[in-house]
Amino acid sequence: MKTPQQLQVLIDDGVIDEVLRPLKSGKEAAVYVVRSGGEVRCAKVYKDMAQRSFQQRVQYQEGRKVRGSREARAIGKASNYGRKQQEAAWKNTEVDALYQLRDAGVRVPEPFGYFHGVLVMELVTDAEGFSAARLGEVELSAEQAREFHTVLVQQVKLMLCCGLIHGDLSPYNVLVGPDGPVVIDFPQVVSAGGNNAARTMLLRDVNNLTANLGRSAPELLDTWYGEEMWELFEAGDLLPDTVLTGLFTPDERAVDLDSVRHAINDAREEALIRQQGREAAAEEDY
Repeated sequence: MKTPQQLQVLIDDGVIDEVLRPLKSGKEAAVYVVRSGGEVRCAKVYKDMAQRSFQQRVQYQEGRKVRGSREARAIGKASNYGRKQQEAAWKNTEVDALYQLRDAGVRVPEPFGYFHGVLVMELVTDAEGFSAARLGEVELSAEQAREFHTVLVQQVKLMLCCGLIHGDLSPYNVLVGPDGPVVIDFPQVVSAGGNNAARTMLLRDVNNLTANLGRSAPELLDTWYGEEMWELFEAGDLLPDTVLTGLFTPDERAVDLDSVRHAINDAREEALIRQQGREAAAEEDY
């Protein structure tokens, strides 16, 4: 294969030794398997602005901090410079989130550095050493589904304790490693305390996972971990060691309980539809 220009720069700088093969390509980036210092890793090459849409990012970017006042003003004016700063901030968000979450004990790939717009990080593998499959691509027993759900709810909780919400968590942003699920893809990560849609995105993330794993273990569909987590977070009572039950009782005096349950069930049905679409897209990629 022809070495992509962005990766050739890393080879010239001695960051990586060689590009072994493409791993996957998506809307935001292309990922390659590379060799670096005798280790096999992966390199995420972000796509250019011209290939990507900013319109769908507005909701995700609310509440994010910009590193300088000049950059913030330029982004607000949507100037050419501002668009470049917005693009840089979009990429840096994933890098910063990986380091923060890794330090907090969240199961994410270990980052090894960000060079010339390329993120070099751990290649998550399966028990045989091959590239790990995505959660949406594997068949699970009921016991495995329950175990994975427990692990993933814990990861969502740890992220929320860091003030972050994945924002696009689905069975296709989770890899199945030999020790269980690993969460990936964070360019759209959301500020839990600074984004008006944070609660909605948290519930959607949890519901996406519950809808998928609930196919193998239907009892999971009767759990309410997202609602429970958010209530504790809003009250300032959510801690990394908080024990969650999956139980939640809305205040029926202030909320139409039936409407809440219908909305959540609709979200879970939507998650299944989105999953089917991702499966079709994944088949096209491969």
